[in-house]
Amino acid sequence: MARIQLYVAAACAVVLALAAPALAGDPDMLQDVCVADYASPVKLNGFPCKANISADDFFFDGLRKPGNTSNAAGSLVTAANVEKFPGVNTLGVSIARIDYAPGGQNPPHTHPRATEIIFVLEGTLEVGFITTANKLFTKTLTMGDVFVFPRGLVHFQQNRGYGPAAVVAGFNSQLQGTQQIAMTLFGATPPVPTDILAKAFQIGNGEVEHIKANFAPK
Repeated sequence: MARIQLYVAAACAVVLALAAPALAGDPDMLQDVCVADYASPVKLNGFPCKANISADDFFFDGLRKPGNTSNAAGSLVTAANVEKFPGVNTLGVSIARIDYAPGGQNPPHTHPRATEIIFVLEGTLEVGFITTANKLFTKTLTMGDVFVFPRGLVHFQQNRGYGPAAVVAGFNSQLQGTQQIAMTLFGATPPVPTDILAKAFQIGNGEVEHIKANFAPK
């Protein structure tokens, strides 16, 4: 039954993503299908089309099992985008599963190329996004609820329950891109100058260095 519910939720998420406004960053497709050819040396905005394709190119089973949330954030995103799912190339859609340990968080981040819509499979989540006017919109979600994060805006999810939580997320892009705010600023390579971050956050240089150490490659 749980597996059936997951499939239904995934299908709903895809339908919702496809129904999003035509403001997607991906260009319109010019043919029925264009399965990504990962082996091609050609570099372009996306992937070139593979010559020989099969039904397997349009199939992905990577969302069946919960992800391993034993990490600092207590969450794991399992993506089914064009980098792992060649059949979505040029289709302007992708999907992901996000699992959360109790107290786990999908940290504040943005998707520069896509609106995101989530369907809660299990658990209790506090979710929210922040507009460019610094207005926070937040909501507590439970199983069966749906919430949408507008394209490009900072957003987050936090497990507020006592057990695991999971969602299926749909995107109106084959590769939505993700920028985690803290990692982007404090874990960039080469690093953002310490004095710039200290002034931006109105803290001392030593505090910036301490934070950077938490995001240094392990």
